Amino acid sequence: MASSSSYEKYDIRKRNPNPKVAALLVIDMQNYFSSMAQPILQNLLTTIRLCRRASIPVIFTRHSHKSPSDYGMLDEWWRGDLIFDGTPESHLMPELNPDAQDHVVHKNTYSAFRNTGLQEYLQERGVEEVIVTGVMTNLCCETTAREAFIRGFRVFFSTDATGTSDPELHEATLKNLAYGFAYLVDCNRLEGGLFPTQQLT
Repeated sequence: MASSSSYEKYDIRKRNPNPKVAALLVIDMQNYFSSMAQPILQNLLTTIRLCRRASIPVIFTRHSHKSPSDYGMLDEWWRGDLIFDGTPESHLMPELNPDAQDHVVHKNTYSAFRNTGLQEYLQERGVEEVIVTGVMTNLCCETTAREAFIRGFRVFFSTDATGTSDPELHEATLKNLAYGFAYLVDCNRLEGGLFPTQQLT
């Protein structure tokens, strides 16, 4: 599975998140996606830990469907292979262990912003930047990153805490987002940006 962090060739803009106005988005780390999520799990847990240390709020998304009225094009595109609400596949992976104060966004399409109230939730809390992690790099993560940019948020996209089914798809997303939508980060850059004089313990 793809979880490459060798992104220097695409890294044309550099910036560090501002913890005072940033939020971490953890996209769709559910049992359904465990085969793609497992290879990036330790990097994702490190990213979550870094953000908690910096008092950056953590927001999880959970993709599922409740009825045919919310299937949209996904039913046709994926030939009925959907995640249904209430099934074990729809649950967040147990390793994530969200805190009580973490917000969970329920969504039924690629974007975490469509009909979820996420934009309002972020704006009410003064969030201006989002750090995107999770799965799949080239579908829900990329769509959410693009929408965040269009909606006026500064976007940071993790190269080693996002994953998908194919390395070429992962790399294509990094190239596209770095060109027009997002600053690329990995665990090391995030730690250095948030804690320039400290080491992760």
